[in-house]
Amino acid sequence: MHHLSFTRRLTTAMAAASAAVAIVFAGQAAAEPAPQATVDVAAAVSQLRTSVAGNPGALAALDQLVDKGTVDVALPAQPFQIPATSDIGQNGGGPGVYGSGIALDIDGFRLGFFGGPGTISPNQGGAKLEVMWLNLSNGQSGTAVLTEHQDVPVDTTIRTAPLNTGGGLIVAAVYGSLWHRWSVPVDEAHPDGYAYQLGHIQQPSFGAVTR
Repeated sequence: MHHLSFTRRLTTAMAAASAAVAIVFAGQAAAEPAPQATVDVAAAVSQLRTSVAGNPGALAALDQLVDKGTVDVALPAQPFQIPATSDIGQNGGGPGVYGSGIALDIDGFRLGFFGGPGTISPNQGGAKLEVMWLNLSNGQSGTAVLTEHQDVPVDTTIRTAPLNTGGGLIVAAVYGSLWHRWSVPVDEAHPDGYAYQLGHIQQPSFGAVTR
């Protein structure tokens, strides 16, 4: 049941974000229609590889982003255009689509991730979820660990601290591992009333966003 509840929450959140952005685009279209900008994924990944040269983990993650064509550029807050896959998928039952990166304007510009079974565990010991980013407009780049997570009320997004990316067109990819948890009856195997599962991203979530 936990994964069904998560899916409903995720669908509601994505629908709300999409509706907000649709209103913005509708206002812009009424004033002056403009073509949707796109990003060639292969070209962006090539530039990201240059920006993370010397980082084996990031380079290995980028190796999984091949033959993805082009993606439309989005505005915050929007899920990344290419979702992640992992060894546990969204319901914890095995490999498959796992979740998505997301660009957020929450007390500053941040990059985050939502997905997987249950909720995100407050204890991420032994796991490390990272994002690599590159501003194609000004050349700034960096990597950051996703560490900020509010457990109460239930929060299914983990995110970076505010990032100083500058304005412009930003591409990013989320990779690494993440602990999830969900409520279960208290017993000897689950003394705290939770079951835990570690997800390892196989294909990163890739996104292009303008700010």
